[in-house]
Amino acid sequence: MSTNNTLVFSKFLELTSKPELFSWKPTTILLLLTTLNWFLEILKWQTLIKPLKPISFFEATTQSLGSLTVSLFTPNRIGEYGAKALFYNKTEISKIVSINGLHNLLQLIATIIFGIAGLLFFSKNFHLELNHTKLSMGVLVFTSLILSAYFLLNKTDLKKNIRINKLLNFIQTYPKSKIGLSFCFSITRYLVFSFQFYFLLLTLNTDISYLNAMMGISSMYLLASVIPSIAVFDFAIKGSIAVYLFSFLSIDPILIIYTTTIMWLLNFALPSLIGSYFVLNFKWPKSPVSA
Repeated sequence: MSTNNTLVFSKFLELTSKPELFSWKPTTILLLLTTLNWFLEILKWQTLIKPLKPISFFEATTQSLGSLTVSLFTPNRIGEYGAKALFYNKTEISKIVSINGLHNLLQLIATIIFGIAGLLFFSKNFHLELNHTKLSMGVLVFTSLILSAYFLLNKTDLKKNIRINKLLNFIQTYPKSKIGLSFCFSITRYLVFSFQFYFLLLTLNTDISYLNAMMGISSMYLLASVIPSIAVFDFAIKGSIAVYLFSFLSIDPILIIYTTTIMWLLNFALPSLIGSYFVLNFKWPKSPVSA
């Protein structure tokens, strides 16, 4: 095992040392895709927060990248909710948490839509071995939880619980145009970072078509989204899933590990490094002056 790990690590270093991988053209394209990815993410936050409090693009950038930095060491980036709430007054915290939940939910829906389609085509074309019993049980448990939550909410006297009542009313009355526009941003963002993954594979001289790559990429993102993890180790989880999926496409595991690592560095490490500046220069919001 130790010998295998050493061999993998040495191959990884050998691949990294190739100068053609870091020539100006592929590097520029990768950085542009990263910028576009986070531009869409920031624009989505700015759009969703606008009905509550219009903010500038710079403020949306500060909040998005700053909260990313804080959330890297929290399970499933849960720290992002609290971090974004810190930029607003205490009276707005519940609404900020709700909006951020909607913000993440829209991206998750995009991941599920593409992921289910990709996984179905992948399973059909490459005879992917799925444990249908466990899959069915998972769907059953998830459905039961949703139904139980719905039943409990209906049985709860919401009029006596002012906070829950206000929260549900806030979600129900949220502008549908903002949700629709933000979902478009989520779809576009998904296409951007999935293409970035494909472009990295091409840069590594991998012989794979876009459709075959997308089947593996979308399946990977779907499966990774249901596994509890800490963002700082996200590349390891995606890497292990991707190595398994792309083995059906006869892609060298080292190339997949390299690709998922670079994707993490570009889309998590680099933005969080920029976000650390905003964290270090964070200033508490001024409390509203009472009349």
